[in-house]
Amino acid sequence: MKPFYFFALSAALALGACTSEPQRPRLSLWYSQPAAEWLEASPIGNGRLGAMLYGGVDTDRIALNEITLWSGQLDENQDKPFGKEKLAALRKLFFAGKLSEGNRIASEHLRGSYSSFGTHLPLGDLKLCFVHAGGQPSGYRRELNLKNAVGEVTYSVGGVRYRREYFASNPAGVIIVRLSASKPRSISFDADMDLLRQSKVTTADGQIAFSGKVAFHMHGPGGVDFAGKVALAVSDGSLAILNNALSVREATAVTIAVDVRTSYKSEDYRTLCDEAVAAALAKGYKALKAEHVKDYSSLFDRVDLFLGSSSADNLPTDLRIKRVKEGQPDVGLDALFFHYGRYLLIASSRASSPLPANLQGIWNDNRACHMGWTCDYHLDINTEQNYWLANVGNLHECHLPLFAYTKDLAAHGEKTAQKVYGCRGWAAHTVANAWGYSAPSQSIAWGLFPAAGSWLASHLWRHYCYTQDKEFLRAQAYPLLKGNATFLLDYMVEAPATGYLMTGPSISPENGFWYNGERLSASMMPAGDRQLAFDMLTACVAASEALGQDADFADSLRTALSKLPPMKIGKNGALQEWFEDYEEAHPNHRHTTHLLGLYPLSQISVAKTPHLAEAAAKTIENRLNAEGWEDTEWSRANMLCFYARLKQPQKAYENLNSLLAEFARDNLFTVAPGGVAGAEQDIFEFDANQAAPAGIAEMLVQSFDGYIELLPALPEQWSEGYFRGLCVEGGAEADLRWRKEGVQAATIRAKASNRFAVKLPMPQKQCKLLLNGQPQSCAPDENGVVRVSLNTGDVLEMQY
Repeated sequence: MKPFYFFALSAALALGACTSEPQRPRLSLWYSQPAAEWLEASPIGNGRLGAMLYGGVDTDRIALNEITLWSGQLDENQDKPFGKEKLAALRKLFFAGKLSEGNRIASEHLRGSYSSFGTHLPLGDLKLCFVHAGGQPSGYRRELNLKNAVGEVTYSVGGVRYRREYFASNPAGVIIVRLSASKPRSISFDADMDLLRQSKVTTADGQIAFSGKVAFHMHGPGGVDFAGKVALAVSDGSLAILNNALSVREATAVTIAVDVRTSYKSEDYRTLCDEAVAAALAKGYKALKAEHVKDYSSLFDRVDLFLGSSSADNLPTDLRIKRVKEGQPDVGLDALFFHYGRYLLIASSRASSPLPANLQGIWNDNRACHMGWTCDYHLDINTEQNYWLANVGNLHECHLPLFAYTKDLAAHGEKTAQKVYGCRGWAAHTVANAWGYSAPSQSIAWGLFPAAGSWLASHLWRHYCYTQDKEFLRAQAYPLLKGNATFLLDYMVEAPATGYLMTGPSISPENGFWYNGERLSASMMPAGDRQLAFDMLTACVAASEALGQDADFADSLRTALSKLPPMKIGKNGALQEWFEDYEEAHPNHRHTTHLLGLYPLSQISVAKTPHLAEAAAKTIENRLNAEGWEDTEWSRANMLCFYARLKQPQKAYENLNSLLAEFARDNLFTVAPGGVAGAEQDIFEFDANQAAPAGIAEMLVQSFDGYIELLPALPEQWSEGYFRGLCVEGGAEADLRWRKEGVQAATIRAKASNRFAVKLPMPQKQCKLLLNGQPQSCAPDENGVVRVSLNTGDVLEMQY
C-alpha cells in the first residue's frame, strides 16, 4: 500500500462557486407497451431470486430464477494427474523451441474431466391471466424504478385504473407482486405455473406448491432438488382452486408472495421456502415494501451521478435506445446506464447470496445454458467484469459472495494444484461452476489458464485497497492471497536462457499464435500470466506488510518479483501478447488478456510508464482496425475502460456509445451477438452491464496511480454534471460538480484514516484548503503537492 494518495484535477478546469443541482428526470426505465420477449422484460432480484417482468395486460408472465438452480454435480475426478516431473519434462520441450510437440502433449494431458460440469438453469414462469371488463386498454405504462427497485405496470380498462407492483425483497427473501385497482372488486385472474423443469405441482390453501429435481440434457448428469411456493392474500372477492391453478374473482387487492429454494448446501430448503412465504404474507404489503425500499436504498443511495440534460430524457427507454442506434448520443441515457449497472449488481449479489453473479447475473434467458460454454463462471474475464463496479461504485458488500465463492473454489483448487502441477497452494482455470470445478478445461486453446485463480483473487486485494478493512484482510483475503502466491512460487520455473521466472505452458485466453507455420496456443509466460503473477505477488507482499506478519514469506515473494520478465514491446510497436514476439493467429480476437496491466491491474499508466501506455494504445488500435474484429459486449466495455486509463476521453465515449448502440437491447441488458463464440442468436451476458458503468466511473475519477484524479477522461458530451459518493483507493469517497467553465466544487470524505496528498491543479493560483470547515496552511512542494493526513470522517474541501 502506498503511504499517501494524490488528489488531482484536470489542469484545464478551474474551481468555481457551487450552484444549485440541475433538474433531472425520474430515474427509471419505462415503456408504453408490454414486453414481447425476454430482452424487453424488466429484471428484479434480491441476490438469490431473480425475475423478469413482462407486464402483459391480459396475460402477465413473470420469469423466475434462483441462483443455485444448477444441473451437474461434484466430480472428484475432475483433475487429470500430471505432476511435477512430467511438467518439468514438458517445459524442456518448450524451452528447446519444440513448441509443436509441447502443445500436442499439453493438449493430451493438461485437461480436466467435464463429466458432470452442469449449468445454471431457468425455472419457468408464473403466469397471471386476467379478466377485464369490456373495452380496450389505454394509458399503459410499464416502469422499473431504480430509486426503490420496484417494477410497476399501470393501465385502464372499462373505466378502471389497474396497478401492479413487483419487487424482490432481500430482507424477506421473497418476490412480491401487488395487484390493485381504482374501483373495489375489480381484480379477477387465474394464476398457474409454466415451468421449464420437470415438477410436481399441487394447489391447496390458496397456494401453488411445486417441487422437483433438476435434470438437463446437456453438460452431464446431476442437479439440485428444488421446491417453490406461490401464495396469495386476497382482499374481498373469492379464491378458488382450478386444477393446478388458483382462481381469484372480484378482489379489491391481492398480494402474491413467491419463493424458490434448492438443496444446494441446504438440507432444510423446503422448510425455509414455506416459512419465507408465510412470514411475508403475515407481515403485510405496506410493511414488506417499506422494509424492501429501506434495505435497497441503503446501498443505492450512496452514489449519485448526473451527466447533463438530454432532449430524450422524457422518452420511453426503448425509443432512447433506438435513437442511439440511429446515431444520436444521449447523455441522460449514459447516466441511466450507470445507475442501472449499480441496480443490477444490488439485485444479483448481496451479502446473503449463496453464489455470486454468474454469466447472466441472477437471471437466465434459456439460451446460454444450451451453449457449449454454458451459463457458468468464466474466469478469463467475464466473472471478474461482473464485479468491476463494486469498489468504485460504493457497493463493497456486493463483492462478498464472490469472496465466499473464491474460498470454496480454492479448497478444490488445492487438489488441482497438487494433482495437475505437483504444487502447493491453489489454482483455478478458465471455467468454474457451482461444484468446485478448478481443473483445466477440455481444450488448451481456451482452458489452460492456471493464472485465472490469480485474477479472481485480485478482487480480494482491491476490496481492501478501497475499504482499508484490515480485519477483512487478515481473516478472509490474506489466506487466499497467500495460498495463490504459494502456488505461483512453486509453479514458476527459471528459464535456462534468461534466468527469468516463468509460468507455463499456458495460454493467452483465448488467442493463439503462429510458429513455424502452425497455429499454437500454449507457450511459456504469456504476458497476461506475467501481469497476474506480478499483481498477486505484489499484493501479497503489501498485505504481509499491512498485517505485520509472514516477513520471511514476503521476502521470498520479493525475490521472485525481481526475477519476473519485463513487459515487452513487439516489432509492430504493440505490447507483446507472449514472451516471444509471435505473430497473432487471430489479430481480430476479442480477448486482450495482455492488456490486464493497463486495466484493471494498474501496471501501465500514461504518467509512470508512457512507453508501455503507447504500446497498449497501439495494441488497441490494431485490434479495433483488424478485419472482422470479434466485437462483443464485454470486449467493447473493455475498450471503454482501456481508453479511460489512457486518458483519451473521446475514444472512451465512442466505445460507450458503440456499446449502447450495438449491444444493448430495449431493457438495457447487454448481449453477446449472434455469430460470435458459436452463438446463433443474441445471448444476454451480465459482464458489460457492470464493466461499462465501471468504465464510466473511470472516466470521472481514477486512483490507481497512487493519487486521486478527478475528470481524467471527461468527454465533450458531458459538459456539465456532478457525481457523489464514488469511491477511491485509500478509503475515501469523492464528490464533484462541474460545468463548461470548469469545476465548481470538489470534496474528499475519508472513510478510513490515511495520509493523502493533494496535487494542486493550478499552482500559480492560491488554493484555500478546508479540513472539516477549518482553513489549513499546507504549502505545496516543488511539484505542487500538498500532503494531508485525514482521519475517518474528515472532509477535505478545496476553494480558489
